[in-house]
Amino acid sequence: MKAPGTTFIHTRLQRGVLRPPEPGNRFNASSQSGIALIIVMISIFVLTMLAGGFALSMKVETRLARNANSETELEWLGRSAVECARWELAQQYMIAQEPYDGLDQVWAGGPGGIGTSNSPLAGFRHEIDTKDGLATWTIVDLESKANINVATEPILQQALMLMGADAGEVTPVVNSIQDWIDPNTASHRVQGAKDDYYQSLDPPYHCKNGPIDDMSELLLIKGVTPELYYGLAATNYQPNRFMPQASRAPIVNPVPIGFTNLFTPLSLGKINLNTASAEVLQLIPGVPREAAEGIVGARSGEDDGSGLMGPYRSVAQVQRVPQVTPIMSQQIQQFCDVRSYTFEVHVDAQVAGYHRHFIGVVGRPPGNPRGIKVLNFYWTD
Repeated sequence: MKAPGTTFIHTRLQRGVLRPPEPGNRFNASSQSGIALIIVMISIFVLTMLAGGFALSMKVETRLARNANSETELEWLGRSAVECARWELAQQYMIAQEPYDGLDQVWAGGPGGIGTSNSPLAGFRHEIDTKDGLATWTIVDLESKANINVATEPILQQALMLMGADAGEVTPVVNSIQDWIDPNTASHRVQGAKDDYYQSLDPPYHCKNGPIDDMSELLLIKGVTPELYYGLAATNYQPNRFMPQASRAPIVNPVPIGFTNLFTPLSLGKINLNTASAEVLQLIPGVPREAAEGIVGARSGEDDGSGLMGPYRSVAQVQRVPQVTPIMSQQIQQFCDVRSYTFEVHVDAQVAGYHRHFIGVVGRPPGNPRGIKVLNFYWTD
């Protein structure tokens, strides 16, 4: 005898209304909980990544904002240092007891001459120390070097001889430099170079046919290698594939000095006897090494106002040097001065751990000490 209700269930099963659960579609509570846990973990991971990315983005934005603020402060520190240098050079010029510019003066880092103690430069320091930043600077006169834009062929030849260049390099380099400056575009000098040469390089470029504005232009000129440009500093210089082919020559004989030690593109053209090195003085035709070293040695010592010792108060005082002959003295008076009119101000500025090196170029017109102007201002790192 069947139990009550079994006939009804059996009939429903036969008709397909009720189906027993199949083993492959069986989902219990445990498997459903596992899937939910995986979904939650994926969601947490995605949200964590989004939150981390947002936090990193905010950190970068904050740092960029802080850097932008520091950059502004660094620039103003650099400009302030250049303004202080302008004031200092103007004051130095107005000291009546010192009618020269020399390395013994405050602007060059020296103790100052006899007129300094009673001037505003007494105790002056090359430093600006603020609550948030520090700037220090040095001043270099560009008249301590020869102006490459007005250098004659003999001066350029003498420079290459001082550098220890091979005899075969002298003519190509000298003529190529003059071709680069010469506004004539039609033809080049013997072994020189114009557009026909520079356009054949990889990458090609044009001959400037105008004055050199920055000494680094020399690296673009045919025959001027990094060794000739930097001198001994070239041992730390690694040429790269972007450098013109003319400047990729391997190091053969490192030279003691380079173009950067002897020349500048900015000056009034005359060399300051009180600041030039012996190598620069040897660029003057007819001045040998012994005389150049004698001139440098004779300007040392304390200036007593007599002109017999210490810095030269006039070019004529070079005659007190035993190695200088009368003919040599005439040559020196043609090429030299005892004043400087163009200066580079090298500024190191620091704010909140950030550092910048600025260079300001200032010009002091002859006879107008208050007319010092900033000719250029830029940062190098």
